[in-house]
Amino acid sequence: MEHIEFELENHAFVELNQLLKLVGLCDSGGAGKMIVASGAVYVDGQQELRKTCKIHAGQIVQLDDVEIRVVAGGG
Repeated sequence: MEHIEFELENHAFVELNQLLKLVGLCDSGGAGKMIVASGAVYVDGQQELRKTCKIHAGQIVQLDDVEIRVVAGGG
């Protein structure tokens, strides 16, 4: 499994579809929305179908064999 650490900078949260784009798992937020809608994305072990679900520091997002750990930024 691939592990990615995503640092939230100057934000309290990131929308799920944007997170997928920012870590390079898709090319656009629209593509991210389609991936979420397909049921392939899990947040903290639970399937997540809300495309713009707010992801906060401390949460773990999984898509296929990629795990994204969201951590608080320094700013």
